[in-house]
Amino acid sequence: MTLTIEAIDPVSRPFFAGVVSGVDITKPLTRSEAAQIEKGMDAFGVLVFHDQALTDETQMAFSRNFGELELATNNLRTDKEQRLGAHIADISNLDNDNKVLGRENRRRLFSLGTRLWHSDSSFKVVPAKFSLLSARIIPDAGGNTEFADMRAAWDTLDPETQAECLPLVCEHSQLFSRALIGFGDFTDEERKNFAPVQQRLVRTHPSTGRKSLYLASHAGTILGWPTPEARAFLRDLTEHATQRKFVYSHKWTMNDLVVWDNRATMHRSRPFDATQVRDMHRTTVAGMRSTMAEAA
Repeated sequence: MTLTIEAIDPVSRPFFAGVVSGVDITKPLTRSEAAQIEKGMDAFGVLVFHDQALTDETQMAFSRNFGELELATNNLRTDKEQRLGAHIADISNLDNDNKVLGRENRRRLFSLGTRLWHSDSSFKVVPAKFSLLSARIIPDAGGNTEFADMRAAWDTLDPETQAECLPLVCEHSQLFSRALIGFGDFTDEERKNFAPVQQRLVRTHPSTGRKSLYLASHAGTILGWPTPEARAFLRDLTEHATQRKFVYSHKWTMNDLVVWDNRATMHRSRPFDATQVRDMHRTTVAGMRSTMAEAA
């Protein structure tokens, strides 16, 4: 087999999602294959692998081709409620007994925040590099994941707005994003764990040199700005960045793996019938340093 990467829908929109074929990622990669996939991530930002029947072990092995793995953040689960391993984020609507969460379940309500545009782990001091999401069980309809190209969003800002954005630093926290959906049911310990962290609003990609907006629903303040003004400005930027021409919507099929670069994209999940199982397993490749240590 020869590994190839082809653009998805390159005609009707600027393409930043590609589909990878000619490789079985359930088996160890060669150095050449890993380098080609990493190069494809630089070129696109989102890569889709179809028909990959991954286990958690083979998903972790594939993910480690691109860096060290983050410890999973599992949406308010206690240690006794962990359904998956330490490096597998449980992106599902299942409890520890593999039963669908009830409508009023606290963890389910918290997870609804993933329907807001965000970048994984932007609420951590060192945010994520790549996210890799594997579809193990999908509902009959709905549950798409949408991706926005934050490089194109930057490129199409007017020069005055670019100049205004360049020096800005935001504070990110899951407290901010969950407040947007009316979720405030946090313990004192959770509030401490979700303390805001600082991130640059503009990032320069370390491999490509391309600038991008670093936005997320987790961003709730801009340092030195009044909060209402900051949130209005960030909302305007998000509306700009998520125009349909900048967005790829992925319709999941069983055994898809989708990989995205959190330094170049935002994403969000879409609704589905919450009585049906949606079981998705995510590994996350850790970033190398804080955005505050990067040059904008």
